[in-house]
Amino acid sequence: MACSATDLAPLLHSLSPNNTLEAATYLCSRFDTISNTLSDTAHAVDNTYLLFSAYLVFAMQLGFAMLCAGSVRAKNTMNIMLTNVLDAAAGGLSYYLFGFAFAFGSPSNGFIGRHSFELSNYPTPAIGDYSFFLYQWAFAIAVAGITSGSIAERTQFVAYLIYSSFLTGFVYPIVSHWFWSGDGWASASRTDGNLLFGSGVIDFAGSGVVHMVGGIAGLWGALIEGPRLGRFDKTGRSVALRGHSASLVVLGSFLLWFGWYGFNPGSFLTILRNYGESGGYYGQWSAVGRTAVTTTLAGCTAALTTLFSKRLLVGHWNVIDVCNGLLGGFAAITAGCSVVEPWAAIVCGFVASWVLIGFNKLAEKFKYDDPLEAAQLHGGCGAWGLIFTGLFANKAYVNEVYPGNPGRPYGILMGGDWGLLAAQILQIVVVVGWVTATMGPLFYLLHKMKLLRVSIEDEMAGMDMTRHGGVAYVYHDEDELSHNGGFMIRRVEPTDNNRSPSSPDAENLARSNV
Repeated sequence: MACSATDLAPLLHSLSPNNTLEAATYLCSRFDTISNTLSDTAHAVDNTYLLFSAYLVFAMQLGFAMLCAGSVRAKNTMNIMLTNVLDAAAGGLSYYLFGFAFAFGSPSNGFIGRHSFELSNYPTPAIGDYSFFLYQWAFAIAVAGITSGSIAERTQFVAYLIYSSFLTGFVYPIVSHWFWSGDGWASASRTDGNLLFGSGVIDFAGSGVVHMVGGIAGLWGALIEGPRLGRFDKTGRSVALRGHSASLVVLGSFLLWFGWYGFNPGSFLTILRNYGESGGYYGQWSAVGRTAVTTTLAGCTAALTTLFSKRLLVGHWNVIDVCNGLLGGFAAITAGCSVVEPWAAIVCGFVASWVLIGFNKLAEKFKYDDPLEAAQLHGGCGAWGLIFTGLFANKAYVNEVYPGNPGRPYGILMGGDWGLLAAQILQIVVVVGWVTATMGPLFYLLHKMKLLRVSIEDEMAGMDMTRHGGVAYVYHDEDELSHNGGFMIRRVEPTDNNRSPSSPDAENLARSNV
């Protein structure tokens, strides 16, 4: 809203000539005040929306903690809960010191950000306000939470500290810079208009940037560590090491579901933006609602598909499988949630369920052990989500969410060309290559330094007792037992880490445990 006294003065011809300009100046000052107030209100509303979305995404850490705790055996509950706290704490400092600058520090080159270390000279109009930092930090620690599930029940605590800081402070920020920063070489929001294949990668909320990065990192950690003791018998047959609480798995899944409404719709970053003329009922607020709907439909479809598919395959109605299928659907729709029709989200969820089932079969075949199916779920379903977006992205929605380039490619099956799909496939290749080149050597170095896996005795006894000084669940009052007598669990001290889990003693212990 702009006002010029010289333009307004001729309209006030009924006033005396001496008062015309003065009156026009006064009226313009009132208009400017109103305009500034409206602008401030818009910024406040957008920042409040983003802060609320950040809180929802951060609440997903509680979901991860409950899901992880329920998926491991009771003897490792404290360990996995502590690693989830560590992901947030260590990730917070590393992302503040380095990660945010590497991801969004602008101006920069296409590979890495170079400004705003430790939030210096921040906030800025070019990057955002503090709410933007908080939101991106919540995403970064979600990546570390995904990885921790893959290497649960056998990893030393110091390894968590090292990999979590490195992942959130360097590996993930570089990927997010490539695909989300305005300077990123493959970003669909690249400010100079030089878009990859004329499109850039559409990974709206992070099927590749978040889920694939966390999943591939977990894949390498689990491969280098090897399976848990007793996971496969001496003939190579798979042995189920079931988690101790389906209730916690369900609780964690619902918390993650709830948080996903900040993860996907919140990725718009703002809500007060119209599409077309002002005063209409349709705008970015409508796209936010549509994104929540597509997210919901993909998850629901994947859950139901998994339910009936597993019933046909194994003969059981398994709630754990259903929860994993649900999360697989969410991970898949995350890339294209803002640019696809609701009916397409149903297709996404249906295929995501079978992608997860297929990767789980491959994991068993190759004796790969991932207690939470994190690599299969986040890595496999995340990759499918990127391909899905290249197939089903709607032209109108793409131009609304990514304005400024009307000829931008969209989904092939929706009448578009190959540009978008080519960009999506390239992202899959690049993410796998980058995470492999960074996290693979890190886990291998930790393995060689004997800092990665716990000793045989610690793993068999459970890390709660040997590493964390107790157990997660107390069934009897200690004072009562001291007076009346009874059975007390004795603390087991940490033992030598030099004994390899692949030694003959390990095989004997694993056999006796089975």
